[in-house]
Amino acid sequence: MKVAFITLGCRVNSYESEAMAEKFIKSGWEIVDNDEKADAYVINTCTVTNMGDRKSRQMISRARKANKDAVIAAVGCYSQVEPEKVAEIEGVDIVLGTKNKGDIIHYVNKFIEERNQIVNVKDVFTDKKFEDLNIDEYQDKTRAFLKIQDGCNRFCSYCLIPYARGGVCSKNPEKVIGEIKRLAEHGFKEIILSGIHIASYGDDLKGDWNLISIIEKAEQIDGIERIRIGSIEPRFFDEDTISKIKNMKKMCPHFHLSLQSGCTETLERMNRKYTAEEYKEIVYKLRENISDVSITTDVIVGFPGETDEEFEKTYDFLKEIELAKMHVFKYSPREGTKAAAMKNQINGNVKDKRSAELIELDKINEKKFMSKFLDREMDVLFEKKLEENEDLYEGYTPNYIKVVVKSSEDISRKILKVKLTEIQDEHLLGELILYK
Repeated sequence: MKVAFITLGCRVNSYESEAMAEKFIKSGWEIVDNDEKADAYVINTCTVTNMGDRKSRQMISRARKANKDAVIAAVGCYSQVEPEKVAEIEGVDIVLGTKNKGDIIHYVNKFIEERNQIVNVKDVFTDKKFEDLNIDEYQDKTRAFLKIQDGCNRFCSYCLIPYARGGVCSKNPEKVIGEIKRLAEHGFKEIILSGIHIASYGDDLKGDWNLISIIEKAEQIDGIERIRIGSIEPRFFDEDTISKIKNMKKMCPHFHLSLQSGCTETLERMNRKYTAEEYKEIVYKLRENISDVSITTDVIVGFPGETDEEFEKTYDFLKEIELAKMHVFKYSPREGTKAAAMKNQINGNVKDKRSAELIELDKINEKKFMSKFLDREMDVLFEKKLEENEDLYEGYTPNYIKVVVKSSEDISRKILKVKLTEIQDEHLLGELILYK
């Protein structure tokens, strides 16, 4: 039996898809590409934006066309928030939410036996346990994403994620440490600690466990050379946290600090928990204390009520602080959120214009950041050979600059010293110096 996965959305979804795929493999199934004919298709859905919903529906339709007799399972955030709508999509056989993906094999087998549609979506606000979806055999042997936290208690006015994922729940810390040790034994050099709101790790646990204590434990594990954390809110970085991170040997100096707007008035309507000035202070503190730090972010344009003046504040703010990379999103109203019911919704053409302006600014800022490292020698963890050229390999510096070098040898999964020589598009070209 063959199964294909289609994964939409965030890195947490990617982790969960890989964990589900491993369950299929252990049950004797073969994993195939999602454009191949399979006996079952698992669509791991996203609902962050309207586009996420639309893509989820499109992928379900595409899977049904690929094999009209296949089992189609829609799981994840869109299924959690709109189970009835998903169940009504032509061809959907199984609908699971965000709390029972680990039971996917059971439900696929049950459908094959009974041929009756299955809809099983748990209430995320009553089921507050962390669902362990461990991975023993990662497909990517370079970096390992490790989901250690789920859920969010913040309720930003534009976001459906708390309704899709529920409240904060954390993976048992001993299990986290055990999994990191297994990853080290399997040859992984880098781990990325991920979650829906990873700064909240440990809030639901007894004792003194939090994200910093997990990182400190990971620092002590032989074999792991790099530790990263996923997207995190700025207030995580208080003076004590920065002081601890500053002295860590394996913590990568790259932080994706959620911003969303550089205008405090807009942030208030978004129900974000910081001001633009507080965000700027944290950026400068990180730069003062952590060498070569790279700070990236997300920005939403066209939020309800965003006037020309408010957008200009955001633009000037981002021009001033010169972040290494910005991901720009046009506001997408989500039914059921406070923002969707707000007055002064912004015209789509205005959103397009503002988005284009920030994307152009991002190109300037990104180039400025990369130029600081020209002629520097830095360690690069090489991930893969580029398909278009057998001799080109791609990897990342500790502060997450993409680097491409030429090598006649296979250097995948190695950390090598590289001299950075030239900016090319969104990456740097380099020359190998020596093996590490």
